[in-house]
Amino acid sequence: MNYYVTEDTINKKSETWLKTIEPFNQHIMKPDINKTALLVIDMQKFFLDPDSPTFTCGGMAIISKIKHLISTFRRSGRPIIFTRHVHHPERIDAGIMGWWWEGMCIEGSTGSEIHDDLKPLQNEKIIFKHRYSAFYNTDLEIILRCLNIEDLVISGIMTNMCCESTARDAYNRDYRVFFLADGTGSINEEMHCASLLNLSFGFSYITTVDKIVAHLSNFYS
Repeated sequence: MNYYVTEDTINKKSETWLKTIEPFNQHIMKPDINKTALLVIDMQKFFLDPDSPTFTCGGMAIISKIKHLISTFRRSGRPIIFTRHVHHPERIDAGIMGWWWEGMCIEGSTGSEIHDDLKPLQNEKIIFKHRYSAFYNTDLEIILRCLNIEDLVISGIMTNMCCESTARDAYNRDYRVFFLADGTGSINEEMHCASLLNLSFGFSYITTVDKIVAHLSNFYS
């Protein structure tokens, strides 16, 4: 299987992607650390298993990046919120998605668990969702409001599905969105790059894991 990006090529690829979208990625921002949270979207075994009908090869390339990001947020004492996309075994919550997709991630299954390298701590919030956006019919918004969050760093999979849907909904709720070119992944490069272009044009500042990590590290050094 040919992956459009790997752990070894992600840095170089990201440079190319950022250069491509640079004319539109003009809303340059730095997160207000005291009001920033990290979203780790759907980094579940079901989507990271090559035998899965919805395998997301780009997700494999970003595991170490997200692990580094999570460690930095934890050291900085900033909140991390994970999402898990799941469905009832009887698909009573599937709706059109049950027709649209060949396979579904079933709640309680091993595949529904977050990748072992990225496991949430006991005190970290997990959002269980049934649609693409992490905001849709979940308690994410009230959690963010109670935490006084204004800036969101978005990582995870798929770039063009759940990550983009969440970023758009966050923007519509007046959150400032920091979307990671090298911390999100899809099934191919075309879809990944299309999302980066769309989001930079109207919804997010596209940035990198290293820039977010450096900003947090400098703030707390």
